[in-house]
Amino acid sequence: MIAKLQIQLNSSLYLRDPQSSDLGQKIIKESIHLIDEIGFESFTFKKLSVKISSTEASIYRYFENKHRLLVYMIAWYWSYIEYKITFETHNISDPKEKLRIALRFITKKLNDDDYFEGVSESVLQRIVTNESDKTYLTKNVDDDNKEGLFKGYKSLCMTIASYIQEINPDFEFPHSLTSTCLEAAHQQIFFAQHLPKLSDIKKEEDIYSRNFDFISTIIFNSLQQ
Repeated sequence: MIAKLQIQLNSSLYLRDPQSSDLGQKIIKESIHLIDEIGFESFTFKKLSVKISSTEASIYRYFENKHRLLVYMIAWYWSYIEYKITFETHNISDPKEKLRIALRFITKKLNDDDYFEGVSESVLQRIVTNESDKTYLTKNVDDDNKEGLFKGYKSLCMTIASYIQEINPDFEFPHSLTSTCLEAAHQQIFFAQHLPKLSDIKKEEDIYSRNFDFISTIIFNSLQQ
């Protein structure tokens, strides 16, 4: 029997922790699939309530609006990626190897993880690729930031930046380089799939492997300067 794990997230992301009940877990599970199917713009709590055979009011007990639900899902994803990186680098001392492992995780195509019940990581990754910039490109970004809604993303950025600083303590822009590459990691996949003239990664290739090559080239070449 596989032990089930949970990602602990900032309580400001929700009104009631969805991981605390069967209904909350169902809301997250079906939201991921519904947003992947119809897109965030078309997604509504009314449509979700039909999907989960419940009421809109029951969903609003967990999340104040659909934007906060999306922020929760994206925050879960980045916290999950950091958890996997931390686990895989625990016994590794070479910062270059730790950085390569981190870059693998932010660029690879994910499979579903049996240790985390109710979340399809493979589907959630597609949402990150297609929708994640909508979590912070808003008028309320400063207020959301003060509430700690982007804590998971910033923590992942700081973890990877720390590997960069270990490799080259004199490099001036470790956090800028990391955040740029985190954004590029899913933007290039989106471009390859939908706006091919914006990327040299071709959708008929192994786009995830090529994305790793691209991101690795940017980071390691920058550190050699």
